[in-house]
Amino acid sequence: MRFVACLFIFFSLCCAVQAQELNARLTINTQKLSTPNKELFSSLETNINQLLNEQKWTDLTYGKNERIDCSVAIIVNEMTDQNSFSAEIQVASRRPVYNSSYITSLLNFRDTQFAFSYIQGQSLYYNSMNIDNNIVAVIAFYAYVIIGLDADSFSPNGGRPYFAKAMEIANMAQSLNTKGWEPFSGKNNNRYDLAMGLTEESSASFHSFWYNYHRMGLDEMAANPSRGRIRIIESLSDLQKLHEARPSSIVTAVVGESKVDELMKICVQATDEEKNGVKKLLSQVFPTKNYIINQLK
Repeated sequence: MRFVACLFIFFSLCCAVQAQELNARLTINTQKLSTPNKELFSSLETNINQLLNEQKWTDLTYGKNERIDCSVAIIVNEMTDQNSFSAEIQVASRRPVYNSSYITSLLNFRDTQFAFSYIQGQSLYYNSMNIDNNIVAVIAFYAYVIIGLDADSFSPNGGRPYFAKAMEIANMAQSLNTKGWEPFSGKNNNRYDLAMGLTEESSASFHSFWYNYHRMGLDEMAANPSRGRIRIIESLSDLQKLHEARPSSIVTAVVGESKVDELMKICVQATDEEKNGVKKLLSQVFPTKNYIINQLK
């Protein structure tokens, strides 16, 4: 019996050590296609799921309960050629807030520039030294962005090595000559621009904001809601610095999509002075979100 128990513990530890970083859910929507090849897309879904959830993206050890909760939705818009498609991809990730049941959004990103080719049964492998498949490039890119944003929310600049990996992929993907990787496009859903925004020196205040907002603010709210709220409001000064340095930075859009609604809820218990300050700052940084921000009264 002791031998069996030891075996159980051994295999449990092995599984925990080998647990991958992501707990990803993938969906592929083909409703816009008149006659989608169900077998092809079933094969594609299986292979992308395996790539997301079974690839070891980092050298870190994740327990099963530590895996990053995320989702990837691919909406196929049209068939452009035999086995070639034009699509968009929606990527989302979240993490639990310390000592609470609350889950906070880290990423809610819509990429409308996803073109790919796939043959039924084709395997998808990530090779960090060579990118020759746009599906693999895009999935690997977002895997590192997801991991980076999660790590940044737990430690100062914790996401730096993973954002650097995303930048490497964006650079290597230039050889694929496909849309979404064009440098300095100025579009708020361009992958190269996102990688650049997460790695360039002028975005340093974003990483400071991201850590202080989550680790010093949200994670404090269960123990002391007032102190946590004050720290979150204080962290917005770094967001303002980012806006002043790079008014059209794509990472500002990332914050806008994941945090504006949450900030409205956090500030419900704020003082009138705090609300006015937050409202003024957010209106400057996110002018297209004023329909939400103006609810802060």
